[in-house]
Formats: sequence, structure tokens, C-alpha cells
Amino acid sequence: MKLTSLLIGFGLLASAALAQALEPPILEGDATQGGLIRGRTAPGNEVFLDDRKLRVSSDGRFVFGFHRDAPGQAILTLREPGGAGLMVPITVAQRTYDIQRIDGLPNNMVTPPQDLLDRLERERAEVYEARSRDRDLPFALGDFIWPATGPISGVYGSQRILNGQPKQPHYGVDVARPEGTPVVAPAGGVVTLAVTDHYYTGGTIIIDHGFGLTSAFLHLSEVVVEKGQEVSQGDLIGRIGATGRVTGAHLDWRMNWFEERVDPMLVVGPMPQQ
Repeated sequence: MKLTSLLIGFGLLASAALAQALEPPILEGDATQGGLIRGRTAPGNEVFLDDRKLRVSSDGRFVFGFHRDAPGQAILTLREPGGAGLMVPITVAQRTYDIQRIDGLPNNMVTPPQDLLDRLERERAEVYEARSRDRDLPFALGDFIWPATGPISGVYGSQRILNGQPKQPHYGVDVARPEGTPVVAPAGGVVTLAVTDHYYTGGTIIIDHGFGLTSAFLHLSEVVVEKGQEVSQGDLIGRIGATGRVTGAHLDWRMNWFEERVDPMLVVGPMPQQ
């Protein structure tokens, strides 16, 4: 469901007279699982998605996203400094994902051995910390470009069930290109993670675009940025590789709004013609 104008239909937190003075927000984006919404309200208003308070810029702009398995309804709440409030119900479109079942695999291919679990936990903690910032950076509010172009070999939301055990869904979009192909920043931001040897993801970079929105770039053969470095849209950040647990060279690009996994293709738009 594409939101390109004022949402129609809302409830009142205050009396009807008070709510008439509070304009509904302008929302743009995809109100769907994995979607990202950019909004605008009057400067000074507070904005909440369900029970979560959102960062609002000085000119009234804000961002929020929906997870792969987000429920079908959400409530956006606006409150002005004087106390008047407005509730805007959002219907979140539900998606169907590609599910692949594989049985008869050896157990060590389904469940990591115990001596690997501690390492995986440390790496998960590094990634969580890199994605948990809430900085007042404007780049989340602007346009994004593809970090690499080429054939799409994997899509957001797909999942494998191995020996009856559901594995983590694929939360990114895969671009198949040869090892060494440049990867650029899809938007400006600050590098919050830059490592070469994570077990599953190999060479990994995370960029904070602000307002809780981050991009991750996985399986890189080369990482050419450092943690804390500021980058601009189009800057070289690394090169495509086959590091970590993969079967071939490709870029896995993922995006998060805090802990919510959003679909990069819904943010950047269709792959340009090759």
C-alpha cells in the first residue's frame, strides 16, 4: 500500500474541537511488511508509532519502518505542545514470502556446534550495538541509490526450513557481481561497524543514516572504511566478495530501522537497467 498523501481516517485523543487544530501528517512510502515510511508534521509536534516515540527533525520530519512479520495494524500518534492529540491508524499490507524446505541434512549443517556459539553471540552484540544509534543525521530523509548494480540473486523475506527447523529469514537483497566489484554508500552517514571476519557475513560494514535507519553490506572481499568515518552518497566503501558463509560472490545489502528489518528494494526502487 503506497502512502503518497494525507492519510484518510483517524481517531481523536482529545476532544473533536482540539483535534481539528492538529493536521494529519503527510506520509510517503510503502505501508507494507518491510516498508519504510517518511513523514512530516508541524514543527514541535511529538510523534509515536504505537508506544515508541520517534525522532522528529526541527522542520517536523520523521521516519519509521515495518518488520518482515509486522502485524496488520499500527497506530501513529501526534501530540502538539499544547496537548492536543491525533491518532492515525495505518493498515500494514501483509506479504507472501518464498519458503524453501530441505530435509535429510546432517545435524552439523543445521545447528552450529557449541564451540561456535560464543563467537556468534559476540558478533551479534557488535551488530546490535552498531544498529542501535538514534542520531540526528539527515540522510535517512533523502534519496538512496543502489550500492552495486547487477542481477538480483536473492530477495527480502525468503526463508529456508532445514530438517523441520525454520532458519532466520533472508533480510536483504543480493546483487550477484564478480569479486572485487566496487560497493558504494547508498546514502550519506557514519560507519558504525567495519570488520573483515564475521563468521556468517565475512567482511561487513554498517552505516548509520540517522533517525535509526542503517544499511549493512555483507560478504565483502575488501573493507575500505573505518568505524567512525563519515561517508557521502556514492563514496567507495568496499568491494564485493564471497567471505563468510556463502556459495559465491555477491553483495547482501540489508537495512534496519532500529531492530525492524526493512526491505532495501522498497527504499531504493527498481534496479537500474544494465
